[in-house]
Order: sequence, then structure tokens, then C-alpha cells
Amino acid sequence: MSRAGNQKFKNMEKKSSFVESRLLSLDTLRGFDMFWIIGGEELIHTLSKLYPNSFWIQFSKQLEHPYWNGFTFYDLIFPLFIFLAGVSTPFSIGKALNDGKSKKEILLKVLKRGLILFLLGLVYNNGLEIKPIDDIRFMSVLGRIGITYVFANILFLYVKETLLIYWFACLLIVYWLILKFTSAPGFSMGDLSMEGNFASYIDRNVLPGKLSRGIHDTVGLFNNIPAIGNALAGIITGIYLQKVEPTHAKKALYMALSGLIAIIIAQAWNLDFPINKNLWSSSFVMQTVGLSLLLFAVFYYVIDVLKYNRWTLFFQVIGMNSILIYISNKFIDWDYTAKAFFKWLEQLFGEPYSILVIAVAIVIIKWVFLKFLYNKKVFLRV
Repeated sequence: MSRAGNQKFKNMEKKSSFVESRLLSLDTLRGFDMFWIIGGEELIHTLSKLYPNSFWIQFSKQLEHPYWNGFTFYDLIFPLFIFLAGVSTPFSIGKALNDGKSKKEILLKVLKRGLILFLLGLVYNNGLEIKPIDDIRFMSVLGRIGITYVFANILFLYVKETLLIYWFACLLIVYWLILKFTSAPGFSMGDLSMEGNFASYIDRNVLPGKLSRGIHDTVGLFNNIPAIGNALAGIITGIYLQKVEPTHAKKALYMALSGLIAIIIAQAWNLDFPINKNLWSSSFVMQTVGLSLLLFAVFYYVIDVLKYNRWTLFFQVIGMNSILIYISNKFIDWDYTAKAFFKWLEQLFGEPYSILVIAVAIVIIKWVFLKFLYNKKVFLRV
């Protein structure tokens, strides 16, 4: 390891055993995050149909994306995943450096992982069918995870830890200023409509193939700039957790307070740069970073500090194979599988509750599948 590498990570040897082991709260929260993707969302939508009262209807609406401006709980799922990937970086890369791997070796591994995620995203969007380039959608959820992972990890490897917060702020401010003082041709400066914003204009002219909405892609190329901020925020959080001081309980408290401050900043920024997942606006980053910090602080305090962890297995099983279960939705007909095993139960309950039986069955089938892999210690390592 280089002298710089030793200097940057020498404090790793001083960590308490508390943070040397894998953070249970990290895997649990990742599993909680993915639960809504693998069936929790549909379960709530089903309950809102069966019991159309104000509670279930409003809950159901929170599991739908706004078409343009606005924010719901469902908008948090993707950036929370990116944030949690960032939290794990100081642990995984720090360990690799302590094990004697060079920064060059780690960089090559980071680039490889980013490329694999991007390619998996291509397959997820387009299947394994050979198509003309014009019919291929190149940008994807997994692609964004790969891109943000690569750039955030490069910054972590080669930038001083104390400067990462400035990179985070710079990415958000620069992106805001670009969109504020530019627009697509024919639109007024600072236009943030789907047709008129500069980010979508760049994507229309740079990206090959098709965009998810024709004139705009919901996970475009240009707005990866602020999305890197979500990963950087996670990395900064992971670095903070590795510090010997303050106490673990105070770390949870300070993370929660930081989350609240970020949300306040997001609401203020929203007045000039609306919270918008499609644009991945800077206010959206602050909103999701704030909520990510709040959620992680709660999970960290309950699970890793207070040690109330008997309930975590359900989410751990999901979190340990999150990429695999996400990709499986493209290649496995889980609805057909659930009906094959639970058709009798669906018939037993009859209408209208049969739809609820299948919604629950899909979650059960997916979880049992993941539990089997978990028991066999089979995990998709990208």
C-alpha cells in the first residue's frame, strides 16, 4: 500500500470491534428498502382496493411516483439504495486497502463492477433480444447505481476525506446553476419543464436509442451529476461511523439531526429548484439524503446500538441479495409461480380477497427463494 494510502486509512486499525463487523442495520435497511420493490408496494395497492378508506388510499398514493414535480415515499427507494451503497464503501474499500491491495487494483474492481451494473441494466431494460440501436433504452436504474458507485468511489479513493463534503455541495450547486441559467433551444432560461430543461435536452441529443418518455428519460445521463451526491453522502456517513468518537448513540443522534437539517435545506431550495425525481434536482438530493439519514439513524440505533435485532432476519434476507431479486422480476413470472402454489388458497378465500392472497403469496414466494439462497450462502456479488 502507498504511504498516502496508509496515512488515509491508518485510523482503520483504531476502530472499535463494533464497526469492524458488518453493520446489521445496513443490510436490514437495504432489505426494508427493497421490500417495497419485491411486493410491498402491490400489497398496499391491493389493500387500498379492498378497504378504500382514507388511510389505505393515502398510503397507496405514497407508493406511486409523481409524474413531474413533487415527492412521495416511493421516490425515496432508489436514492436510499444509492446512499446505502455509499455507506458500505469506507468499510469495503478500507478493508481492501488494509489487506494490502493497491488503489489501482481497487479502482479496476470498481470500474468492473460499475460496467457490470450498467450492462445488467441494459439487459433488464431490453431483455436478451437483439434489437436495432434506435429501439434500445441505454439508461436504467442499475446503470445509475453503477455510474454513481464508480464516480463516488473514485472520489473516495483519491480525494481527502475532509474535502468530500465540498465535492457533495459543488455537484449540487453546479447542477442547479446549469439548469437555472440554461434551457433547451426555444425555451426561456431556467425552464424546468420536461420539454424545456437543459438536462433532458442533452439526453435527447447525446444518448443513442430511445428515452423512457421519448423526450426525457426518467434515469437520464446528465442528471447523474447530482445523483453522485447521494452516494457521496453515504460515503461521508460511513466514514463518520468508523470514527472512535463520539459514542455510538451520539452518532445516531447526530445523523438524525443532520438529516433534519438536510430536509430543511431541501424545502428552502424547493422554492427555486423544485423537488423532482425525474430531474434528480438538487433539492431532491437534499430531501432524499435527509430522509436516508433519518431512517439509517433509527435502524442503526435500534439494531446496532440497542441490539434489538431479532426482527431483522426478514429484511436481511432481502437485503443480502437485493440486486438479484430486482433482476429476477424481469426473468421470472412470480405471479404465475405464486398462483401455482397458492391457487387453492385463492379459491378458498374467493372474491374480493383473492387478490390479497396472491399479493401476499408473491412476497412469500420471493422471500422463501431468497431465504434458500441465504441459507446456502449464495449471494450475487457484482
